[in-house]
Amino acid sequence: MAKPSSKKAIFAALTGNSLIAVTKFAAAAVTGSSAMFSEAIHSVVDTGNQALLLYGIKQSARPADRSHPFGYGLELYFWTFVVAILIFGLGAGVSIYEGLAKVKNPQAITNPTLNYMVLAFAMVFESAAWYIAFKEFRKSKGSVGLITAVRRSKDPTVFTVLFEDTAALLGLLVAVLGIYLSGALNLPILDGVASILIGIILATNAALLAYECKGLLTGESASEAVVSRIKWIIAENATVLHVNEVLTLHLGPNDILLNVSLDFKDGLSSSQVEEAISNFESRIKGEFPEITRVFIEAQSWVAHRAGAK
Repeated sequence: MAKPSSKKAIFAALTGNSLIAVTKFAAAAVTGSSAMFSEAIHSVVDTGNQALLLYGIKQSARPADRSHPFGYGLELYFWTFVVAILIFGLGAGVSIYEGLAKVKNPQAITNPTLNYMVLAFAMVFESAAWYIAFKEFRKSKGSVGLITAVRRSKDPTVFTVLFEDTAALLGLLVAVLGIYLSGALNLPILDGVASILIGIILATNAALLAYECKGLLTGESASEAVVSRIKWIIAENATVLHVNEVLTLHLGPNDILLNVSLDFKDGLSSSQVEEAISNFESRIKGEFPEITRVFIEAQSWVAHRAGAK
C-alpha cells in the first residue's frame, strides 16, 4: 500500500488539474487556440490519471483471500501502467491530432490575453503540485540522484505524479511560446506546432512511465542492500553451512516476498532446524518490516545445485 505522503501528492495534483481543465477549455473555446485545447485535454487526462492512482492504492490495500493468497499489492502497478497508456493514447494522441489539423488549416488566435491569464493561473497550480510531489519524492530518494531514485523506487505513485507535473509545466511553456509566436510573427501555424510538441512531451512521459512500470509488473527484487543484509543475517548463524539461494519479489511498494534455501549443518535435530528458521524469520521481519512473507527451505547444497540445472 502507498504511504499517506503518496496520497498527499496525488490529491494536490487532482485538485489542481480539475480546476485548470475547466479554465483551459473555456479559454480554448473563446480564443480558438489549438495549443490551449491540447493543454485542456492534458489536464483532463491528468485528472483521470490521479483518480486511477487513488483507485489503485485502494485496491492494492485489500487483504489476501483464497483467489489472491499474496494479496492485491500488484494492482497498484497495474493501474499505474494504465495511466501510462492513457497519457499516450488520449493525451498525446489527441494533442498531436489537434495540432496536425491546425497546421493544415491555420487560424489566427483571438483574444490571446485570455490565454496568457489562464496559462499563468495553470502555472501557479502546476508549480505548487510539482513542488509537493518533488518534496515527497525527495523524502524517499535519500542521497542518490533523481534518475537512480526513480529506477530504484518501488512506489510508482509519487514519481508518476512528479513526471506528470513536470510534463504539464513543460507543456504550459510550449503553449505560451506557441501562442505568443503565432501572433508576434503572424504565423498561426505555430499554434498547431505547439500542440504537436505538447503531444510529443506527453508521449515521452508515457513511454518513461510504461518502462518503469513494466519492471514492477514483471517482478522486481528487493534492493541489493536488503538482499545482502539478509544473507549476512543467515550466514552468521552457526547452524547454517551454506546459503543456497535468496530470492525476493516486490508484491507492492511495502510488500516483499522472501524465499530462502539453506544448507544446514549435518547432525542437527528437526527441532534445532525449526528453531533456527523461526529465529531467521523473526529477525528478518523485525529489521525489514516490508518483508511480509518469508519461506525458508532446508536443502543440501548439492541437491540445490542439481535441482537448479
